[in-house]
Amino acid sequence: RTEWDHGGCEVLQPKVVKVQVAQQTSMMSMSVHRLFLLVAVVSHGWWSAECFAPTRTTLHSARTSPSPTESISTLYAAKNGEDATNLVSLLQQCTMTDPSFGRSMGVLDGLFGGGSSWSPSSFLDSIFNQDSSASTPSDNKILLVICPQLGDFETWEYAEQLVNCLPELQESKIQVRLIGIGNVKTAQKFSQFTGFPLENMGVDPTASIHQALQLHKGPDWDIPSWTPAPLLSWFKDYVGASADADETLLARAWLNYMAMCAGVAAPDTLPEIFRGYVGDQTAPERLAANEVVRVGNDDIVIRGTTDVKLGPIEYQSLWKNEKGYQRPAELATVRLRGMVEILTHMNEYVPDQTLVDWRGATFLFECQNQSGNANDFQLLYEHRDTGVLAYSKTMPRPLTFLEPYIGAKALNPLNLGDRYMESLDERQGQEQKERELAQV
Repeated sequence: RTEWDHGGCEVLQPKVVKVQVAQQTSMMSMSVHRLFLLVAVVSHGWWSAECFAPTRTTLHSARTSPSPTESISTLYAAKNGEDATNLVSLLQQCTMTDPSFGRSMGVLDGLFGGGSSWSPSSFLDSIFNQDSSASTPSDNKILLVICPQLGDFETWEYAEQLVNCLPELQESKIQVRLIGIGNVKTAQKFSQFTGFPLENMGVDPTASIHQALQLHKGPDWDIPSWTPAPLLSWFKDYVGASADADETLLARAWLNYMAMCAGVAAPDTLPEIFRGYVGDQTAPERLAANEVVRVGNDDIVIRGTTDVKLGPIEYQSLWKNEKGYQRPAELATVRLRGMVEILTHMNEYVPDQTLVDWRGATFLFECQNQSGNANDFQLLYEHRDTGVLAYSKTMPRPLTFLEPYIGAKALNPLNLGDRYMESLDERQGQEQKERELAQV
């Protein structure tokens, strides 16, 4: 293998974010990064250039995704009493690292009174021995998002949706806390690129929360004991893992992660991957028309869903004039954007690759008072990831469960074209008029 020069990578959006490709110290590490990036880019170009005709049938997920307009009570059964109490009691025993100050704190500390405060002002209060609980806001709901690695592209995808709903969540008095696997430096870089506030984040360097909650990690296969040590050592160098990483645990984590990517012990993964390529007539747009994804020295340039440049090949997509829904390859481009950033800064985003197989979960709690007692919590929503790219029960509109609290914003957080909901609103309006006329 020979070393090669990176020209850089830029992601240009309405709010421009620039990403410079970091120099990797390990040539072997760069090999796997290039391999993953090459596979992603080639598959994106091949699917978008060759695999679609103007007339398409949208591929829906294997699981039945309810309509966003159905009653929320038919989508999610609230779990009360013992279930919520046990879950909250377990979470109260878990700790995380606050990336704003680098200190250890409880997962639920600073929420509903009790425990350490989350805000910088109340942190200063604690230094001067003031009662920080007196200034605790009277919020009565917590949205707790437990993510895989912060350097996992599905974490970025989820965060992009959430960050656009933060004002509405704050107005509805829903406190948000996102916790991912990584360290303080990981959280800072994640926050800088995604715009997710650092004060709303936590990091778990050892996935201790994931272990306590017994979250999903694929088929949970083991590496055979007869696997040659030189092979494990080669693989460790190939993926660019840290020097102190356990070779067996590393290989085991990647084995289970790649198995999930292939659909093993991950029933919702392959349908979601395909949905990213073939599009979804029921989902809103995902890329702004003026958004540009650049890789290298403009070797790859993707402008919205219209113009694509792959090396010397330039073309326009067959659906360049279509609007109002998630077009083919559109979501795949969003995922490519995150993948480029992660793979070019792999060691920063994924400091411990032995934990790449852990998946996440989402919980929405309501508390009856400010005591923080586990018996006072009600579980309004719970979702545990079933594999890669399975962070919601309703992936075409991942935040549907928040619709009762923040309204239509939850169904289209990016506020892009959404003809499905527009036509639905029109039909409902027409039906209402017909009912009124019938009464007259």
